[in-house]
Amino acid sequence: MKELICIVCPKGCHLKVDEENGFAVTGNGCPRGGEYGKKELTDPRRVITSSVRITGGIYPCCSVRTDAPIPKAKIFEAMELLKKVELHSPVHVGDVVIADVLGTGANFIVTRDM
Repeated sequence: MKELICIVCPKGCHLKVDEENGFAVTGNGCPRGGEYGKKELTDPRRVITSSVRITGGIYPCCSVRTDAPIPKAKIFEAMELLKKVELHSPVHVGDVVIADVLGTGANFIVTRDM
């Protein structure tokens, strides 16, 4: 039995997930917490936030993030892709920096106009 704290809402329910019983979740205050507990143990995913180099901007780096969560196991590989990126100003919020990151369907996008 794994214990987690739900991060779906500010309530922070203490979840217990029974791995031996089909990932049954208890302690959740809403259905979203149950879904979170099951997903966290079967297919954990995260949104990545980072920065990349940019030329011609007011700062030397520009912030980026994935527009959807990617599998936790692919985070380091995805970060390696960002090391090779150099943007050229102007860029705008929502511009795609890297499309379909590692075949996940998520894109790295710009989070600041520069």
